[in-house]
Amino acid sequence: MASNSNITTGRRITSRLSYSFGAFGHDMFYATLSTYFIMFVTSHLFDKSAGGQNDKMIFWITTIISLLRFVELAIDPFIGNTIDNTETKWGYFKPWILAGGTVGSIALAILFTNMGGLNQSNPLLYLLIFGVLYITMDIFYSFKDVGFWSMIPAISFDSAEREKTATFARVGSNIGANIVGVIVMPLVVLFSINANHGQGDLRGWFMFGAIIGLISWLSAIVVAMGTKENDSLLRKNTEKTRMRDVFKVLGRNDQLMWLSLTYGLYTSGIAITNSLELYYFTYIIGKPNEFSILASLNMVIGIISVLLFPPLAQKYSRRNVFFLSISIMIVSIILFTFAGTSLPLVLLAAILFYIPQPLIFLVVLMILSDSVEYGQLKFGHRDESLTLAVRPLLDKLGGALSNWVVGIAAALAGMTAGATASDITTHGQIIFKLFMFGVPALLILSGTFIFFKKVTLDEKEHAKIVDELEKTWNEHLETNGEESMADIVKEVAGDTTYQAPISGTMLSLSDVSDQNFASGNMGKGFAIKPSDGKVYAPFDGTVEATFPTRHAIGLRSDSGILTLIHIGIGTVEMRGTGFVQYVEKGQHVTQGQELIEFWDPAIKKAGHDDTVMVVINNYKDIQNFKYVTESGEVNHGDDLLTLSKPEDDQNQK
Repeated sequence: MASNSNITTGRRITSRLSYSFGAFGHDMFYATLSTYFIMFVTSHLFDKSAGGQNDKMIFWITTIISLLRFVELAIDPFIGNTIDNTETKWGYFKPWILAGGTVGSIALAILFTNMGGLNQSNPLLYLLIFGVLYITMDIFYSFKDVGFWSMIPAISFDSAEREKTATFARVGSNIGANIVGVIVMPLVVLFSINANHGQGDLRGWFMFGAIIGLISWLSAIVVAMGTKENDSLLRKNTEKTRMRDVFKVLGRNDQLMWLSLTYGLYTSGIAITNSLELYYFTYIIGKPNEFSILASLNMVIGIISVLLFPPLAQKYSRRNVFFLSISIMIVSIILFTFAGTSLPLVLLAAILFYIPQPLIFLVVLMILSDSVEYGQLKFGHRDESLTLAVRPLLDKLGGALSNWVVGIAAALAGMTAGATASDITTHGQIIFKLFMFGVPALLILSGTFIFFKKVTLDEKEHAKIVDELEKTWNEHLETNGEESMADIVKEVAGDTTYQAPISGTMLSLSDVSDQNFASGNMGKGFAIKPSDGKVYAPFDGTVEATFPTRHAIGLRSDSGILTLIHIGIGTVEMRGTGFVQYVEKGQHVTQGQELIEFWDPAIKKAGHDDTVMVVINNYKDIQNFKYVTESGEVNHGDDLLTLSKPEDDQNQK
């Protein structure tokens, strides 16, 4: 079993920074593809002299992009499943990250060219090659995307280290996504032969695409060299997900589906406005280089918004943060509509539009995560990877719709090859603003209405779900198909010495204030008022249940004893704050091995009881249940119980 306990601080920092740089390059690539590539297609891929033929080609290119992305959406879940079933000496994810980074970067650079003039000399052949190249790039990008973001659990089994790695990655991705906007026009103009009123030319855009591709490829190499996947039995697939089950799993969770519809509409709306902002600076204000100012401000604001989310969600609830964010976004759209050519007003409106985006993203991500437990309670099966794969799938859907709408908007408004701000008529500006503000506002408000009416899964509801899962955790054990749940529960064989999992004062379970435990409904056991914050394995066994809040853990001893160790009363509401879990579901642990560490002052500060409840869930199948001690001070590792079946039952086995 691989462990993170012997990893040096330097190794951890190297891993975090490598992963963060990987996120930086990864999101630079995505921002370029989803936002700036369409600007190249509409404004620079074709010569102005081609006239109406340009608009036809732009229409077909954007239509091909949208259709291919819809096709690729259908295979995304299967991509995740393929990665899960990949086993190499380099790990599950690194081969796909490197392959995706290499193929995707080369394809991106080629797409930022006219392929030797084929777009004019042989449009049909160009469209054919374009389609093959684009879908190849998109599929390899998807392998890299799924592999990259799925790598966090493989880098460390330490929850605290995972959170730090994810935070580093989120900062890196935010900088990467926004810095593209800072450098796009300066780079294009720098490498262009003709500045073209600050818009650059074909050569400048190719160099921009090639540089982004190079950075993305280098970031993939850094991830491969700077991080290490833990080789552990925990990550060996014991059950393969069948292809026909993928969409069945995603479709039966009603909260997941309503949230997906909400987010799909929302992300399509913001993608359209975000993609058209550079057009606004280029064709409405007439100062494309000023776009770098907005991108720089958004880069800083994005980090601040991410850091503000935890306190805002804690004070106002995630649901209220969502509605507040949408309100700010609608105000910004109204302001943007009337900003005209005033740079200060445009910047203010665009900043107000961007501030809520990281907040809404995190609200959706948290509810998506909570829908895992919702589905687990409702259907008795935990579908973690498939559930969390929905978010990137919907982002791609939004990107596909955005590219199509942007292409149409640019063509109808006259914002194509050779045009400048002075060429855009009042009628063209009205059409452009309708697409940039009217269509997104309609999509965003539609998604908000669905969220208001149908998405009911909030923090309180999730806490109830986790509480219910705790009560019935032993009923959700995975079976191997050869034995029933009843067989698993009754597999008690031999003697088990149950040691104190934590130091403190031992109490009767009937004395605790939580009636679920005090009444004996949860099982037979004891409670300990803790004197420190470390929880240890009371026997040799397997981790059968973990919870996202990290305040409880379910174990099965090698002799078949099922036990739940629950830290505190009401601590599910802390949502993991102050808790660190050192083991994972499926991991075999030895008696005395540290399982969880918690910060007791955090529990008391939150107003909760810190009593640790310990129950034996299948105590009815244990007739020799003897307390070694029932009260007083105990230290972790002290013998507290002896458990076994009757002698005649053991002899029959």
